[in-house]
Amino acid sequence: MAVRLRLARAGKKKQPFYRIVAVDSRKARDGMWLERLGYYNPLTSPPLVELNEERVNYWLDCGAQPSDTVRSLLGRKGILLRRDLVKKGLEPARIEEEVKKWEVLQIERHRRIEAKEAEKRAAAAAEGEKAEPEAEPEPEAPAEAAPAEGAEEPAPEA
Repeated sequence: MAVRLRLARAGKKKQPFYRIVAVDSRKARDGMWLERLGYYNPLTSPPLVELNEERVNYWLDCGAQPSDTVRSLLGRKGILLRRDLVKKGLEPARIEEEVKKWEVLQIERHRRIEAKEAEKRAAAAAEGEKAEPEAEPEPEAPAEAAPAEGAEEPAPEA
């Protein structure tokens, strides 16, 4: 039996919510699964991923193949990095050190992304402020009545 780790859709219309499951690869997407390993909610910001790391490693050790999306989620959680370091035969202390470095890099990456989004929001807000005055033209001040030609100016009073 070929086992795959993949997403099973749940939720409701236009509000997807996915379970991460181990399933026989011949079964339908929403068919009977072997074990539920976690969930993925793409609608939150940042997307929420919760995994049972121990059981994911068990299934990967048994030869289960993750789908592309699940592989991406495992990479974001650092599970694939940890597995790769274990395969290289590094000591547990060294593995923890490498994972800590990776986590710091992920935090920095997340901050850069947030800063970029904040810049985009500020630029959009500034663009919106510029656009508003153009949308509502100011009423023109009434033009001063120009004196008609040939009209005499009133004599200054003494």
